Amino acid sequence: MSKLSFPSHPLLLGFDQLERLVERTARAGTDGYPPFNIEVTGENSFRITLALAGFREADLSITVEKRQLLVRGQQQDDDRDTRVFLHRGIAARQFQRAFALAEGVEVHQAQLANGLLHIDLVRNEPEEQVQTVTITRG
Repeated sequence: MSKLSFPSHPLLLGFDQLERLVERTARAGTDGYPPFNIEVTGENSFRITLALAGFREADLSITVEKRQLLVRGQQQDDDRDTRVFLHRGIAARQFQRAFALAEGVEVHQAQLANGLLHIDLVRNEPEEQVQTVTITRG
């Protein structure tokens, strides 16, 4: 008797996308930069907060591709040639952070304030519908 994995269990029909979602999330990167929080702000709303000290709105890009929220950042250091550092401890590197979104979850708004990027998400609950299936003679 062979053991079935979760997505291929015979009673879970149409969940093959779940396996791809888990794989994509695992590849999203685990370097820990930038640090972030995820909080529940209501019954159907969430907030992702990323700590992005030194980043401006022009340095950031937020997109949703294939149910994946991608936040990218790259600082533009315009006066890099004229500055001389005795110590450089503030990270000025590019990043990409990905978050998998469930069906029905959409980005409501994004706001950058005091070095924190807040991304508000809402889950639109579909109306429950009962479908009656007619049985025909074969």
